[in-house]
Amino acid sequence: MATLYTNIDSNKRKTWLLLSGFAVFIVFFGWFLSYYFQNQAILYLAVALGIIQPLIAYYSGDKIMLTMSGAIKIDHESNRDLYHSVENLCITAGLPMPKIYIIDDTAPNAFACGRDEKHSSIAITKGLLMKLNKRELEGVIAHELSHIGNRDILIATITTVLVGIIVLLADWSLRFTFFGGKKSNNDNDRDNGQLQIILMVVALVLAILAPLFAQVIQLAISRKREFVADSAGVLLTRDPEGLIAALEKISADSEPLEVANRATDHAYIASPFKSDTDAKVGFFTKLFMTHPPISERVAALRRGQ
Repeated sequence: MATLYTNIDSNKRKTWLLLSGFAVFIVFFGWFLSYYFQNQAILYLAVALGIIQPLIAYYSGDKIMLTMSGAIKIDHESNRDLYHSVENLCITAGLPMPKIYIIDDTAPNAFACGRDEKHSSIAITKGLLMKLNKRELEGVIAHELSHIGNRDILIATITTVLVGIIVLLADWSLRFTFFGGKKSNNDNDRDNGQLQIILMVVALVLAILAPLFAQVIQLAISRKREFVADSAGVLLTRDPEGLIAALEKISADSEPLEVANRATDHAYIASPFKSDTDAKVGFFTKLFMTHPPISERVAALRRGQ
C-alpha cells in the first residue's frame, strides 16, 4: 500500500532520472552538432555552458526571482504571526530560518527560492495571508520548507538553465545549417552528398524539436517535485487536511497573480495562471503544465493518509 514515504522516494528517483536524461541529451546534442559541422569546439562549448551557466544561476537565481516578483523582506516585528509559524516549522524540520518576503498581490500563492538551506527564502503573497486560516497557511509553509529541505529550489534553477542552453544550441544549429553549414570535401562524391542530406535533415529535426523536448523534461521535473513537496509537507505538519484545504482554496480563487510570468510560474505552490489549474486536461496538454492539476495532488495526499 502506497504511503507518503513511498511517494516521496518514488518521485525523487524519477526526478533524478529525468535530470540525468537532461544532461545526457545536452552532451549528445553538442556532440552531434560538432560532428555535423566538423568542429570539436561546439562540443566543448556545450559542456562548458552546462557547467558555467548553472553556477551563475546557483549564486544569483534567488535574487532574480525575488526582484521579478516585487517581494519585500520582513522581520519579526513586521509580522510576528507569520514569523512564528515559519520559525516553529523550521524547528520541527531541523532547518535554519529562511528569509521571509511578502509579495504585494491579493492572489493567494507562495514560493521558495535559494541555493541551499542556509541561503533560502520564502515569499508569500498578501492574498495568501488574507484568505487562508492558520492551519492552511502552515500547510503551505511546510510545503515550501520541504522544497528547501529537498533542494528542489536548486534543481528547478538548474533545469531552467539547462533548457536555456539547449535552446541556445538549437538556435546556433539552425543558423549554421542555413548560413554557412558544413560543406562536403568532395562535391562529386554521391555517397558523401547523400550523407550530407541525411545529416542536414537530422540537424534540422534536432534543432527544431530539442527546445520542445527540453521544456517537456523541465515541466515533468517541476510536476514531480510538487508531489514530493506535498507529501513531505504533510509529514512535517502531520495534518494532510490543512494542505488539502489550502490547495483547494488556492485553486478555487479566480484571481490571477499579476506579478507572475512564464519564467517564474514553476516556482509557486500552484500555477499563478488559473487556466493551468484545470483538472480536466488531456495527456498532451498536461505535458506543458508546470504543476499537476490540484485534483491529482489532493487525491495523492488522500491516498497517503
